[in-house]
Amino acid sequence: MKNTTAKLTDDQIEQFHRDGFLSLDAITTPEELQKLREIYDRIFNEKMGWNEGRQFDLGGDESGDKPVLPQVMQPSKYFPELKDSLYHANAEVIARQLLGDEMGPECGEHMIYKPAEYGGVTPWHQDQAYHNPAVKVRSVNIWMPLDDATVESGCLQFVPGSHKLDVLPHHSIGNNPAVHGLEIDDPQQYDEQAVACPIPAGGCTLHAAFMLHYAAANTTTRPRRAYTLVYQCPPVEREEPIDNYWMREKKTKRLERASNAAK
Repeated sequence: MKNTTAKLTDDQIEQFHRDGFLSLDAITTPEELQKLREIYDRIFNEKMGWNEGRQFDLGGDESGDKPVLPQVMQPSKYFPELKDSLYHANAEVIARQLLGDEMGPECGEHMIYKPAEYGGVTPWHQDQAYHNPAVKVRSVNIWMPLDDATVESGCLQFVPGSHKLDVLPHHSIGNNPAVHGLEIDDPQQYDEQAVACPIPAGGCTLHAAFMLHYAAANTTTRPRRAYTLVYQCPPVEREEPIDNYWMREKKTKRLERASNAAK
């Protein structure tokens, strides 16, 4: 891992714990950013991980020729050098400042692509709605765009303080269980509370577990490429699991591919 001097100020740490999110102007260098773009484009252009269900369309049912919101999980499985990036090194240092010495190793990694002019909406949701309903976690997601992220291209937007909520009811996007992505019930109630966080390429937003967040469709002529790392403390077992019926209802082509690959 590369050496890093990344460090948050006391005010930034306080802001993160109060609001549940934070944005930074830079977490890597322009030189590394260009290398990451080359890797990123190869992963999506060559559909790496598609047959195993690691790459899929987050926002559509995969019935058309063009995915509206392609996503790939564990991209470092295909390019192990990603683990040695300055981005990873800085992200780990920053996450440990927020989570403390209980923090474990990086536990989540994915890339989401919003193609120019038609990349789909990422609806209001909580990441924990996808996860194990029997545990509760303390975590931080570090989201880095590889292109300047604007409101029009799909920068992240947050509801301040919503990280203090537990998991709220969700449903599949469009109420279609063939779509992997989730949307919170009654999402329109959060629109007026949204705080958009446009950031330059190579900057990042940080958000806590349970944070309500959203990203608009990409209506620009440029792609919006983003790379996310997740760090968390050991999960705590709930006295009573959440009823995440929205995940039990899923019948996606991604799940079919993953099941077939496991046979």
